[in-house]
Amino acid sequence: MVWAGWPTALACRGAAVSAGRVKQAFPLPGRRWWTGLPPAAGAAVMAPGILSVGLHLTGFDVLSLAALLLATALWLVLAADFTTRLVSDRGRFEAEADTPAALTAVAATTVLGTRISQLGWQGPAVALLVLAAVLWPGLLIAVVRHWKRRMPGAAFLVCVATQGLAVLAATLADALHHDRLARAALGAFCLGLLLYAVALVRFDFREVLRGAGDHWVAGGALAISALAAAKLTASPVWTGSAHTALRTATLVTLALSLCWYVLLLCAELRRWRPHYDIRRWATVFPLGMTATACLSAAGPTGVGWLDPLGEVLLWIAVGAWLLTFAALVATTSGRSSVAP
Repeated sequence: MVWAGWPTALACRGAAVSAGRVKQAFPLPGRRWWTGLPPAAGAAVMAPGILSVGLHLTGFDVLSLAALLLATALWLVLAADFTTRLVSDRGRFEAEADTPAALTAVAATTVLGTRISQLGWQGPAVALLVLAAVLWPGLLIAVVRHWKRRMPGAAFLVCVATQGLAVLAATLADALHHDRLARAALGAFCLGLLLYAVALVRFDFREVLRGAGDHWVAGGALAISALAAAKLTASPVWTGSAHTALRTATLVTLALSLCWYVLLLCAELRRWRPHYDIRRWATVFPLGMTATACLSAAGPTGVGWLDPLGEVLLWIAVGAWLLTFAALVATTSGRSSVAP
C-alpha cells in the first residue's frame, strides 16, 4: 500500500536534510515503520495544514477538511515517532533535536492548531498552542547553539516556528477575546523578525540555485511573518499608531516574501531539479503560506487585489502539493519494484 510505504521513501531521501548529518535511511528490522522518519518530515504536515487554511479562506471547505484530515493523520504519526524517540531512543532524539528541521515539530503543531481554531474547536487549539510553546524554547536554543557559518534554507525555521506561535496565539486571542494572548502574539512576531535577520546572515545564498527544496523557507518565513502581522492588524487590541505600524509591517513582509517567491521561481526554472526529495515538502509549505498570507492580509490592510492574487497562488500551491505527492509515489513504487 502507498500509505504504508511512503514514510520509508520520506526517510530515504531525507536522511541528510539537516546540517549535513546522515541519518538512518530505513527503519531497522523489528521496529515500527514510522520510527524511521527524519525531523524534516514535519514539513509534510505543514504543507497540507496551510493549504487547509487557505482553502477554507476561499470557500473550498470540503477540500479544506480533506487537507486537514491528512495533516492531522500525519501529525499524529510524527507525534508518535517523537514520543518514541524521547522515551526509548534518547541518543537519536538528542542528535536530531539540534538540527533546524526539528523545529518543524513546533511549526506543524501551530499550523494545525490554527486550522482547528477556525473550526471553532478552541479547546484543542489551546492545547496545541501550549504544546508548541513548551517544545519551542528547548528546540530553538539547541538549534541556534549548533548553527554553522553557512546554513541551508532550513535555518529560517527558527523564524517559522516562532511566527507559528504568533499566528496561533493571535488567532486564539481573536476567538477567545483574550488581550494577553494578543500581546504575547506581538512579542513572538517581533522575535520572529529578529530571528529571520540572524538566519539571513548565515544563509548560504548558493542554495537558491542548488537547494533541494528547503531554500524556499527563506521566503516562506517572511510569508508567515506577514500572516502573523495581518492577524495582529485585524485585532481590535491594536489601534492608532500601533495599528498603522502593524499594517505597514504586514505589507512590507508580504512584499518581501513575494520578491523571494519570484526570485526562487526563476532560479527553479533556470536550474530544474525534478527529482524527489523530502525537502520538497518545504517548498510546498512556503507556496501555500504565501497564498494564505495574501488572502489574510487583503481585508486588514485594505489592499483588495491581494485576495485574487492569493487565490491564484493557492492553486499553484495545490498543484505543487500534487506534483510532490506524485513524485513521492513514483519514488516509492520504483524502490518497491527493485526490492529483492
